[in-house]
Amino acid sequence: MKRPLALAVTVGLLGACSHNPNPKDYKFPPPEQAARGTIVEGVASWYGPGFDGKKTASGEKFDQDALTAAHAYWAFGTLVKVTFPSTGRSVVVRINDRFPSHKGRAIDLSRAAAKAIGLIGPGTGTVRLEVIG
Repeated sequence: MKRPLALAVTVGLLGACSHNPNPKDYKFPPPEQAARGTIVEGVASWYGPGFDGKKTASGEKFDQDALTAAHAYWAFGTLVKVTFPSTGRSVVVRINDRFPSHKGRAIDLSRAAAKAIGLIGPGTGTVRLEVIG
């Protein structure tokens, strides 16, 4: 009698976890021209190998070795100084891509940008973003 109950619980849990919205259905918020001096703290992640050479949301080809980043809504071309307090290192990136804000992250850095501030190893970390241009 315990097996049917365990099976029912397992199926129920799997069903509850399986809803993952189709990324192609995600509607990005309109671009926002962030004011110079805007400061935001949040979690950064990085991306690269699986996306290198593919088209970014801005239309340019993604180069994992360039100092670029994805942001949910800041305008393409925005220059952002990213500081990783854990290492004390900073890098300036240019926004050229998008990612869904429901990921709970403030910014997604290229591999080169993540390497510059020491984020490659941990993969994610709390950063300080400052719009500089």
